[in-house]
Order: sequence, then C-alpha cells, then structure tokens
Amino acid sequence: MTIGVLALQGAFDEHEAMLKELAADYREIRQRKDLTDDLDGIIIPGGESTVQGKLLHDLGLFEPLRQKIIQGLPVMATCAGLILLAEEVSNDKPLLATLPVRVRRNAYGRQLGSFAADGAVAGIGDYPLRFIRAPYIEACLATEVQVLNETAGHITAVQYHNQLAMAFHPELTHDLRIHAYFLEIAAKRKKLALGA
Repeated sequence: MTIGVLALQGAFDEHEAMLKELAADYREIRQRKDLTDDLDGIIIPGGESTVQGKLLHDLGLFEPLRQKIIQGLPVMATCAGLILLAEEVSNDKPLLATLPVRVRRNAYGRQLGSFAADGAVAGIGDYPLRFIRAPYIEACLATEVQVLNETAGHITAVQYHNQLAMAFHPELTHDLRIHAYFLEIAAKRKKLALGA
C-alpha cells in the first residue's frame, strides 16, 4: 500500500514522519506524474490553502486530484487541507470542493490563533489537539458527514465516506492513532477495489 503526501507547501515532512513510524510506504506528490493510479490514499497537509490551491492549478494537479477524490481515493486533510476540500468557505472561495461542509478560515482569530486542547475523537478516544491559526466547520452540508470532534462548541473533525478532515494537526503530536485510522480506511478501500 502506498500513500501519497502532497508536498507542495506546508507541514508534509511531519506527516511523512508519522507514516514512517507506522511502516507505511509513501510518495511525495510534487507534479502531475507523481499522481499515479497505484496510490491507495493521499494526505493534504496544513500550510496555506490559497498557496496550495494556486500551486495545484499551476502544476496541473488540481483537476486530476479532485477527480481521484470524487472517485473514492481516500484522503486525509489537516488544517489548510480541510479548507482545500470544503465545498463552501464562508470567508473565501472554495477550492477542491469535494467535502460537503462549510468552513471558516482562520476562525479563531489572532488572539487564539494557535492553541492546544485535549478532546475525544470518535473512533479514536481522547486525543491531543493542536490548532495553528485553524479553521473550523460551521456546518455539515450532507447527512452522511460524520462529526468526529467538536472543540469549544465548533466542529473540528469530520469523516465523509473516504474523506477524513480535521482543523487540528495530528502530525504535530506523538500520537499515531489518527494516521493509523486513515491507513485502515485506505486498506479497506484497496480490499474492495481488489474484490476481496
């Protein structure tokens, strides 16, 4: 099984370190030729969503990546990645628009731009949450969207079919459980694709 890590901008190194700890194969996605059909999942890291969106367009990755996600390629997105996936962004334009949620960028403002909390993540348990100038989800736009975490009254993690997205940064902790859960999603999808 091979996981693609979008490595255009942002905290992709930290995600790769988590995958290494889990003994998972991965490949950096930097150009169109890296986005091959043998990928079993993709991680979109935190960083700057506007910059990542522009680079995806400039490198010819935007539409191929969007189509792969629509077709069911498992994706895990953190912080800026959540903004990239959201169908609606209340204070900006949507980008990939594959995840039926409405997101607010930099939702916590400057004073609470970065903070740590502990909270329960559905299917995972208590988890250390690290927020950096984070968005949050204002609304879920489809009944199939499962809320995995709420922090301070706001939705901060969801799953929609094979899309796993969160406002916080699991890659900035030492807790591997969310990455392991994503690998399970990717493995189940691969098994189904192989007809097993």
